[in-house]
Amino acid sequence: MGVQIRTIIKDNVASRCDGCHEVVDGTPWRVNLLDIVAAEAPVAWTDRPAVNPGPFQFHRDAACVRRWMAARGLLFCRRGEVREIMRPVQIAADPPRWGLCDGLHRDDHEFVPA
Repeated sequence: MGVQIRTIIKDNVASRCDGCHEVVDGTPWRVNLLDIVAAEAPVAWTDRPAVNPGPFQFHRDAACVRRWMAARGLLFCRRGEVREIMRPVQIAADPPRWGLCDGLHRDDHEFVPA
């Protein structure tokens, strides 16, 4: 019909990378963390779950995901790769720590700082 509506514009961008906090152009790459164990009951609203399952969104660069892991004190299994689904693994330490792995290898984990 030839009518232009100039008031509808896209000036706000809500998609930001959780790793570097820059704007993500296009569709963000998402990472989900699997549940540690299937709980029989959901976590009470007064408690905090051990690991937030996400999804978290990033640029397509694995460095952004590893930067996000390092900021949260998570370790990264160097036998695996950064993938869409990561598995949390509790590491016996004092206090206990968490590491993330894709779980696609059959040998032992080798956790390193992200």
